Amino acid sequence: MPELPEVETIRLGLAGRVVGKEIAEVSVWNTRMVRTQPGGAQEFIYLLEGAKIQAAVRRGKFLWLELDDAKALVIHLGMSGQVHAWDEKPAERRKHEHIRVEFTDGTGYTHVDQRTFGKAEVVDLVPCADGFPGGRGSKMPMMPASATHIARDPLDLGFNVVTVARQLRRSAVAVKTLLLKQELVSGIGNIYADEALFACGLHGSVPGSSLTQKQAVALLEAAQQVMRAAVEVGGTSFDSLYVNVSGEPGYFAISLQVYGRNGQACHKCGNLILRENIGGRSHHYCGTCQRLPRRSRKA
Repeated sequence: MPELPEVETIRLGLAGRVVGKEIAEVSVWNTRMVRTQPGGAQEFIYLLEGAKIQAAVRRGKFLWLELDDAKALVIHLGMSGQVHAWDEKPAERRKHEHIRVEFTDGTGYTHVDQRTFGKAEVVDLVPCADGFPGGRGSKMPMMPASATHIARDPLDLGFNVVTVARQLRRSAVAVKTLLLKQELVSGIGNIYADEALFACGLHGSVPGSSLTQKQAVALLEAAQQVMRAAVEVGGTSFDSLYVNVSGEPGYFAISLQVYGRNGQACHKCGNLILRENIGGRSHHYCGTCQRLPRRSRKA
């Protein structure tokens, strides 16, 4: 599933291709993709045609397009969702293309999803409780009503590292599990959680409550650093399921230190990268660089 860097790459691509444009025509070929729209495909199309896109916004893994009528077009990528922008209307429907949005200038984009775990919906924008912009790419303190449960992400201007570090330390749950909790800190998935933990020398099974404030802050800052680096090279692509809006893959996979490298040598110490399950999710780590420490006293 695309994580923050991959969704941010898509957002950046869309921002330069769709913002300021008016929607002329919308096609929906698979109604499963609009399954959460109360009025189905008919309502989805009605709410979009004639609307103008004001901004392309992201919070965590949530992506949406701000519309000029206090609504948002939310694009959930799911496991295999892709957004392809085009300058000339395709002559034929793409394989697994379920939604097509065409603008008045003849350009547009298609929403492709092989597994159809993703979806799209038009919802109301509601005020953000903290008064900050809804997400990256927005100037308004508004966000989709369906995303209000999603916390600020590490690259969000409204993200408070110190506060979130304290919240991590209040829980006895494994820190890897906490990093994946989107209501606590959004946008981090398996890939970047493992990479951040490695950067800090922490094993994912360490309870959040065992961390010092300094360790918790360092972990969140490591997540920021690794995700910024991933955004710079277009995110992480392991196969053709993730590409940017121009159909190009991301190149951060060559920089991964532990994720997906079980059985290979650690770049830092030379010992093997291991893999185990924590809370039902895989955890890649170096058994030497990330040893389970003794329970440390809170700072």
